[in-house]
Amino acid sequence: MFRWYGFLGIVLMVLVELNFIFKVEPFATWYFPIIWIAYILVIDAIVYKLKKKSLISNYFFHFLGILVISAVFWEVFEVANIFVSNWTYHGAQNLSGLGKSIFRFLSFATVLPALFETTSLIRAVHLFDKIKLKYEFGVSKLFIYSMILSGIVCFFLPIFLPALAFPLVWLSFYLVLDPINYLHKQPSIIGHIKKKKLAIPLSLLLAGIILGFLWEFWNYWAIIKWTYQIPYVGFFKIFEMPILGYLGYFPFALELYAMYYFVRSLFLKEDSYLIR
Repeated sequence: MFRWYGFLGIVLMVLVELNFIFKVEPFATWYFPIIWIAYILVIDAIVYKLKKKSLISNYFFHFLGILVISAVFWEVFEVANIFVSNWTYHGAQNLSGLGKSIFRFLSFATVLPALFETTSLIRAVHLFDKIKLKYEFGVSKLFIYSMILSGIVCFFLPIFLPALAFPLVWLSFYLVLDPINYLHKQPSIIGHIKKKKLAIPLSLLLAGIILGFLWEFWNYWAIIKWTYQIPYVGFFKIFEMPILGYLGYFPFALELYAMYYFVRSLFLKEDSYLIR
């Protein structure tokens, strides 16, 4: 059964796209968070249709928590942007102070749910189920600690060499937190690869690039939007993003996965449904 909120999401998506013609406020200004809320509702309903289980339908309060965590995560990247200055926001001058805060929260809060919902949809169609490593991947303490050390270096380099090291923002948290998750027996990319299972890592990577395209596509048409200032590789833009910038969405997906399970492990120890 297709859940009722999926139909609501479809209606919202159609109306907000038609609003490009009619420009009815406040919907024109609030286009970006509305389209992403609608997307999440539709994808979750499709996942439920396929699996008879979904984040919103079966774990609604968990879903609400993910919204909050997502907003906090993106604020971390906003702090990183103070040093690298890779993106700038435009068009929010007509919003009040409270309106800007709500807009900011809703826009940032949809990032993590969109990733998990899209990954869950890819898993639901079993796209990568048969792809496995032929040989077992050994995980030594040297490998784990080297990965963490590399992540710490990647964290600080953009602060001191922003023009050269800015891409490392999208990798540093993954390199530090995924090994920590592995050591504490939390879901991790290392753990999946050690078991020779690539379905979840590949699904995350595919979800990352799909969402990257949609983020840039819907951002391009939005009134409140962002633009990029990327050193050396700011050529050949697809929407506002230089083509090489799309490569960052691959590690970004893995990074969000590692960040989520690290934060979750601080509060919850038992297993729960998210991505299977």
